[in-house]
Amino acid sequence: MAKGIKDKVAIIGMGCTRFGERWDCGPEELIVEAFREALADAGVDRNDIEMAWLGLFFQEQSAGKSALPLSMSLRLPNIPVTRVENMCATGTEALRGAVYAVAAGACDIALAVGVEKLKDTGYPGLPERSKGTFDDLWLPNATAPGAFAQLASAYQARHQCNPTDMKRAMAHISVKSHANGALNPKAHLRREITEEQAMNAPMIAAPLGLYDCCGVSDGAACAIVTSVEKAREMGIKDMVTVKAMQLAPSNGLEMSNNAWDGSYLLTTRIAAERAYKEAGISDPRKELDMTEVHDCFSVTELVVMEDLGLCPEGGAIKAVLDGEFDRDGNVPCQIDGGLKCFGHPIGASGLRMAYEMYLQLLGRAGERQLASPSLGLTHNLGGHPFRNVASVSVFGLHSA
Repeated sequence: MAKGIKDKVAIIGMGCTRFGERWDCGPEELIVEAFREALADAGVDRNDIEMAWLGLFFQEQSAGKSALPLSMSLRLPNIPVTRVENMCATGTEALRGAVYAVAAGACDIALAVGVEKLKDTGYPGLPERSKGTFDDLWLPNATAPGAFAQLASAYQARHQCNPTDMKRAMAHISVKSHANGALNPKAHLRREITEEQAMNAPMIAAPLGLYDCCGVSDGAACAIVTSVEKAREMGIKDMVTVKAMQLAPSNGLEMSNNAWDGSYLLTTRIAAERAYKEAGISDPRKELDMTEVHDCFSVTELVVMEDLGLCPEGGAIKAVLDGEFDRDGNVPCQIDGGLKCFGHPIGASGLRMAYEMYLQLLGRAGERQLASPSLGLTHNLGGHPFRNVASVSVFGLHSA
């Protein structure tokens, strides 16, 4: 019987660029920037890397369809390189490929890189078929803000929420993330905001205002992984290991069956249940020390807190307003500022989340460092609430 990958693979080095409007860089330069940090962190030579995965969503608009941008940019030693894409879970998918290769014994050391160069494409954050950047995922007249506004409305209807309380909770999420992002030198947006600003911001798709939406940016992130045994041979004692990596894509139920009422993210619940089982987690509210979730919109984070079992169903508004997910709360969320402050260069976001877990677990997060975390979770959601792919990963400290 399959036992999963818990504690079979260690992350020995990670790197992350500054996210933002990187007009001075192409995707290749961003890849190199993240890789240099990861390589120095891991203390290995590039010739030690045996396999690599490149996460890239927008194909020609960003860096091309093939894996050549990674192999050529880094002058990798003619090793197998695989390009992957899985909507907004693309960065995590690259990491999953590298982790599974090591866990399977196919190689000793593997590389995962995620990159996206969105600003130069003119990508505005809203679907525009005229620019040729979207495929059939984007339905006619459907926008991301519109789809997630429907999630907010459905949640509000199911739980009979007071609209003002809902708006206040979403504002609290944005204020919290901006406060965290202000402490992060690699974040795109580093300015704190007030609840009043968030509540009174221009409306994008009711009830989502300007400060409820993440932005568009460029960036790259990178991870170097090996087996726990190999890490021990390298003299690494306290290491970050992968406890679980689970993926759940929609199968059409949300769009074709009224059993789903639009108020929650079905795939996230499925991926979380599998991840907790693989990681041996029975009570995530007590066992997890921190999370990075896919806050493309503030309502997404709010709903995901329930889908991940971090608060009772229908209790997210109260939990958010009570500060449960603030930096000094029970389970801090978006300690680095999240998508809200980094923006969302799609291929890089999942690895950027893992980067924050890695820094926090090793006590390297500087001003935003939490007190002795030992277990963290990342979550990606690609697509719309009614048609998406969700990934949930768990990372933790492991002593040799």
